[in-house]
Amino acid sequence: MNVTATLPDGRIVDVFVGVPDDPYIPKKDMDTVDVELRSGGEVLAAVNTVLDADQDSEARQLAREIVGGLEGGSLEPTAGAIEPLADELR
Repeated sequence: MNVTATLPDGRIVDVFVGVPDDPYIPKKDMDTVDVELRSGGEVLAAVNTVLDADQDSEARQLAREIVGGLEGGSLEPTAGAIEPLADELR
């Protein structure tokens, strides 16, 4: 799932929550769900979550929480800021 957040300073951040691409492991064999924040082609943050690959609604909820925090200014676009959300069971 990819969503976009507009930070209070006007920067655009792409928020990805899902199973990452790995050229060495087929997607069907992966169960790791990541959160990645990107802006202008640069990776700002990347963390693993406690979610399983089949937890679609939970991944959408996590993405909404991150976007809301980024847009509201309560979250910085850093791994340290988003990691507590990524580690939270849903």
